[in-house]
Formats: sequence, C-alpha cells, structure tokens
Amino acid sequence: MDLFEYMRENTMEKESPLAARMRPSTLGEIVGQKHILGEDKLLYRAIKADKLSSLIFYGPPGTGKTTIAKVIANTTSAEFTQINATVAGKKDMEEVVTKAKDTLGMYQKKTILFIDEIHRFNKGQQDYLLPFVEDGTIILIGATTENPYFEVNGALLSRSIIFELKPLEKEDVKSLLRRAVEDSEKGMGAYEACIEEDALEFLADVAGGDARHALNAIEIGVLTTARSEDGKIHITLDVASECIQKRVVKYDKSGDNHYDTISAFIKSMRGSDPDAAVYYLAKMLYAGESVTFIARRMMICASEDVGMADPQALQVAVSASLAVERVGMPEAQIILSQAAIYIATAPKSNTACNAIFAASDCVKATGNLKVPTHLQDAHYKGASKLGHGIGYQYAHDYPKHYAHQQYLPDELVGTAFYQPTEMGYERQVQEHMKWLKEDGTDNG
Repeated sequence: MDLFEYMRENTMEKESPLAARMRPSTLGEIVGQKHILGEDKLLYRAIKADKLSSLIFYGPPGTGKTTIAKVIANTTSAEFTQINATVAGKKDMEEVVTKAKDTLGMYQKKTILFIDEIHRFNKGQQDYLLPFVEDGTIILIGATTENPYFEVNGALLSRSIIFELKPLEKEDVKSLLRRAVEDSEKGMGAYEACIEEDALEFLADVAGGDARHALNAIEIGVLTTARSEDGKIHITLDVASECIQKRVVKYDKSGDNHYDTISAFIKSMRGSDPDAAVYYLAKMLYAGESVTFIARRMMICASEDVGMADPQALQVAVSASLAVERVGMPEAQIILSQAAIYIATAPKSNTACNAIFAASDCVKATGNLKVPTHLQDAHYKGASKLGHGIGYQYAHDYPKHYAHQQYLPDELVGTAFYQPTEMGYERQVQEHMKWLKEDGTDNG
C-alpha cells in the first residue's frame, strides 16, 4: 500500500457514512441474527474456528450480510477479497482467481471471495466461479437480497451453505441507535447528542428491521439539529420524523389505539365499506403493524362475518395470509388491500358463527348424548354384534345422493343450528336443501 492509498483509506474511514463507521469488526459487536450467530450455532462456531466453507447470505437490506462478511475478514487467517457484482465483471474475477492461486501456492493460504449482490452476476459469470469453488482455490461468500434458489446457480448452491438473515428486532435497532449516539470513536458521541425515548422507539419501529435506514436517519438528525440551551443536540420525536421523512401516526401497538384501529378495520369490512377498510389498513401498515397480525384478523372476519354468504372469502383471506409471509413489504400491502376489499364487498352472513356457538351451548347443556346406533362405527372388532351401523343408509346409493335418515341424537331431532339466510351463496344453499327434501320421502 502506497502513501496515497493509505491516506485515502484513512479519509474514507473518517468521512464514510455513520452506518459504515458503525459496522462491527468482531462477532461480539454484531446485534441480532441470533438464529445463526448464537454461540451454539454453526456459523458462529465456523467463524470462531476459522473453518469456513462457501456461504450464501440471503436477506433484506440492512440486516447484516456485509457486516458478517467484514467480521469474517477481520477474523480469518485466509486472504479476503471483496467485489460487488453490480460493477465487477469477468476480468475482475479472473484477477481474483489468479491471485488466489498464487497465494495458495506460495503461502498455502486460502482466499475468501466475498461477492456482494451476487444475484447480479449472470449465469456465465457464476459458472466461471464453479471450478475454483469446487477445487478449493476460493471460498465463496455471496450476499443477496433475492431468493438464492431462483437467482444463484444450482451448482454453486449445492456447494454452499445458505443462511437466511431476518429483519432486526426493534430492540436490536434501538440498541444500535443508542450505540451510534453515544460512541465517540465510531459514532456521533463527539456531538454530545441525546435521543429521547419516544424518538428512539419511533425510529426503531419505522426502520422495519433495516439498521442502515435507522442509522442514516440518526446521522442526519445529529448533523442538522441546532443545539439547545443546555448545549446538547436533542433528537426529539419531531426531529426523528423529519429525518426519516415520515409523519408520526399516533398508534401504540400495545395500547388502546392499536385495538381501536384494528376494531375499526374489522367493523368496516363487516359493514361493507371498502374505503374505510383500506384507510384503516393503510394506517396500520404506515405505523408498522405486523402484516401477519392483520392477515390473521382478516381470516377471522372472512369466516365470522362473510361465512357461507361467500365461502370464497375465506380462501381469499387464507391465500393473502400465505402470500404476505412469502412476499413481505412493501408489496404485501397490495395483497392485503385486495383481500380487504373482497371481504368488505362480499355479501355478509354470520350463520356459520351462530351455528357453532349454538351447537356449543347445546353440548354444554345436554352433555354426552348417545350417537344414533345406525351412525356408529361398525368396523371395529365386535361392533356388528352390538348392532352398530345396522340400518345406515349410504347417501350415494339414493337419488340426489341424499338419504332421508336421522343424524342428530334422539333428544335433538328437529333442532336447527345452521339457518341459512337469503344472502349471496346461502340463497343457493337454501334452495339446494329444499330441493333435496322436497319429495318428503322417508327412505327408512
């Protein structure tokens, strides 16, 4: 390294963004990702022992993919080289491979190649790496925000261990923000700033698990906020909302406002008002409400309030729930909006809800009533000798695939728990049931 290169690196280290300066250099400094970096986990043990195989880190932005690679660079005895697939080409990889061969031959040291945004490499570029990963010339570490099973060659995947990184927990982000404000060496400690608790809570919430997003906001806040009379820079809730360019919505996910908003959302869908439904949906999403929580409540509403008037509503809600887990934000909001509008505009009936509640009350009141003998299981040993199943009429043997026989216990004959309405599909249910029984024929 010449003098100019040394000076350039020193300048970059001092002038680089806060998120880059705060990047951990040791395993102990990493916050979050305990599912892969806990002390009993494979990745933690492999890094500590400096016994790495090829790896693929997959996860949303700001979750620590590059951070873990940098920690590996600081702890490994192997040569560490980094390239970015957005700007690197085959020539860059050829240079890395040539140097890796020389390093292995002359010093018996392996080379770790970290490729950020590896999904940006086309198939040919990825194929070029394969033989050198195969023979151990290089140990590949790839980082990607895209699903590697779609974006990375199967041959490379089969030679790599895939680790999925998850969005940081809110408490993890808060811990990073506090560290950034107080750290005088890497962070903003020299500015004598302090962050108020509600501002910290807001930034950690809005960041959505993206540490870089939160650190960028706090850096802007400290650098652009005037000192107060006490000589300190105070990061208030108003400052925080300006820095992240997001208006504060009064929405405490553990308080009354949380329950009031989800209640209004459900009641709007029940009341067939799609505009109100999407408004409350947007409010919850804007405030950082869990998409899985919203989807669960929609599934309940689809069955409780739409029910048999449109059985398809439950399928739509379940599909939405599965889709948002796979897609994530921001696209998940479109899926939730479609499902909310469908439920809100569907015909309504709570007969399925009423039926199970009425049946439950009946069970509590009447106890263990005997199952009619002809409905009892006739297959287990000795059942036929007891008369079980005798007289049962198999529905498919009769016209309309319907046998007129008793199904309820004797004490409940004539009881109706499910009473279909005239709404939507239930009108067809009424007509169908009437058609089945219209002959009034007793098959018995």
